[in-house]
Amino acid sequence: MTLAALLQKGLFAASAERGDNIAARTVGRLVKPRAPVRELDPALSWAAVILLMLGVVMVYSASIATAEGSNYTGYQAGYFLVRQMLYLVVGLMMGLAAFRVPMVQWQRMAPWLFLGGVVLLAVTLIPGVGHKVGGARRWLQLGPVNLQASELMKLFVAIYAADYTVRKLDVMASFRHGFMPMMGVILFVGCLLLFEPDFGAFVVVVTIAFGVLFLGGVGLRVFTLLGVAALVGFVLLIWISPYRRDRIFGFMDPWADPFGDGYQLTHALIAFGRGEWLGVGLGGSIEKLFYLPESHTDFLLAVIAEELGFVGVFTVVALFTLLVQRAFVIGREAIQLERYFSGLVAQAIGLWIGMQAFISMGVNMGLLPTKGLTLPLMSYGGSGLLANCLALGILLRVDWEVRVLKRGGNA
Repeated sequence: MTLAALLQKGLFAASAERGDNIAARTVGRLVKPRAPVRELDPALSWAAVILLMLGVVMVYSASIATAEGSNYTGYQAGYFLVRQMLYLVVGLMMGLAAFRVPMVQWQRMAPWLFLGGVVLLAVTLIPGVGHKVGGARRWLQLGPVNLQASELMKLFVAIYAADYTVRKLDVMASFRHGFMPMMGVILFVGCLLLFEPDFGAFVVVVTIAFGVLFLGGVGLRVFTLLGVAALVGFVLLIWISPYRRDRIFGFMDPWADPFGDGYQLTHALIAFGRGEWLGVGLGGSIEKLFYLPESHTDFLLAVIAEELGFVGVFTVVALFTLLVQRAFVIGREAIQLERYFSGLVAQAIGLWIGMQAFISMGVNMGLLPTKGLTLPLMSYGGSGLLANCLALGILLRVDWEVRVLKRGGNA
């Protein structure tokens, strides 16, 4: 149910003064939460923990051959495992720090975080500053690590879109005053992403921003027109770009050119076929032995399918489904308690993780054209893991504040 629908039902108008008083009395307690585990959503917490731990195991399994055969890794089998574990530790620490920040503070920081993300994207495009790999300039080299600004931008867009919707709630039904300003800002960010180029991140960012606007009350007719315009725009972007066009043709019939445009997809499908019901066993993948490119990043699910079979893939899909479902439930509960910004942020995070996981899985299964999107919480990559952990910390913060308010503010 959108914010506009809730307004029509009178859910926002009721007890506004009482809600403000409760929030005021509890804000001091919310600054430094000391909540035991039972005060956090157990389904959300366990789903996230299992995905993170399974991701570490599968990254190690998928990357052993690559690490042993690469000179820049020092031929160390555990190179990617060690780095992924370090990223995870830092990410969990950042997630804990994010959890300790009240949502009112996140709302105040929303415009500045968004502006900082835009600056990072712009700096990434500067030759000699942005790090270029495989024809794409997406990283900022910070000593021994590379920062991918687009991963942080997904989180910043989620927070900013929620803040924008709350501020413009009374004019969200207006195309000119509610929708157009956000569309202009997101198109500017999209242009920066396309210059990198990072078409996958562009799709995710657009989905987050306009999904939040829809939840916030943008009319169905406007949203439908936006969907048609977005579809036309995506087709044009694909058609004018030779490498994107080749990917589409390779996706439509990967076996027509199995050693060219269809190479990644054919080997991903072979991995799924070899896995059958229970897989060939952990560590037993053949495709990760330099047959399937990016097996520990973009095509991690294919290795999971080969080693753990249908059961493993189903488990991963079920865990992501549970995580996204809990994010939307937490968001709805926050909105019912008049924590509009918190509720929209929670649902935006659910949209982000759900959409990116869906695209990544679809690419691995041959349901979608190949894109450079990793599997959230699981694939190798410091920037993505850091952004995901920050998002989880904020999502758990929303859940914790909702539980405090439901108890009348007695933390």
